[in-house]
Amino acid sequence: MKPIQRISLVDTIVERLQSEISSGNWPVGTRIPAESELTKVLGVSRPSLREAVRSIVQLGLLEIRQGDGTYVVASDPSEVALRRMLSEADTREVLSVRRALDGLAARDAALHRTDAEVAALEGHLKKRREAVTREDLEAFVDHDVAFHIGIATASHNRLLAGIYASFDTSLRLSVGPNSCMSDNTDEVLDQLHSRLMLAIKERDPEGAAAAALGLLDRSEAMPDTPRD
Repeated sequence: MKPIQRISLVDTIVERLQSEISSGNWPVGTRIPAESELTKVLGVSRPSLREAVRSIVQLGLLEIRQGDGTYVVASDPSEVALRRMLSEADTREVLSVRRALDGLAARDAALHRTDAEVAALEGHLKKRREAVTREDLEAFVDHDVAFHIGIATASHNRLLAGIYASFDTSLRLSVGPNSCMSDNTDEVLDQLHSRLMLAIKERDPEGAAAAALGLLDRSEAMPDTPRD
């Protein structure tokens, strides 16, 4: 009976800690309270707490940094699992899935976007162009990815936005020196991004979906970006 009781206690602690993460009490990027503090608050032993923390680390929600503490690195186990699958997927497979999601996100963003979301999207495009001018690849990638995730957010479909956010890593891998800032490539991509932005701003769902798929067509026509 004792092992069953102990497992039940650890499971209870896991649920409590996960609740702190999913509720936003412990946002992604923050360090969770020290072990001594948590054992007092929860009224549990250090071994039980450590086992619970290890379980959440294995889920991908927490990361133990030696000498620094334990940090929240994700808030949803399903999102972590999806990110892992995407990191192992072939580029062509990712593009195929994105073809379905991008068209839907663009169409819904054109229908439901707010003025503030339009301004944010235009800001990312402006900073994207500025990064090209100064040949700042890191900033270029940051704002390109933020633009596409912002479109999913502007769709006001929380499930779609959550799934699309999982593409962050694959999006970054698809935006590299071979596909973004060489020769006249970015001039063409910039025009396609502008067309997509205009359709969303003018609340043209069909035009937005067509522009989003046009961008993917262009991406598929380019050489694969090397993976690390």
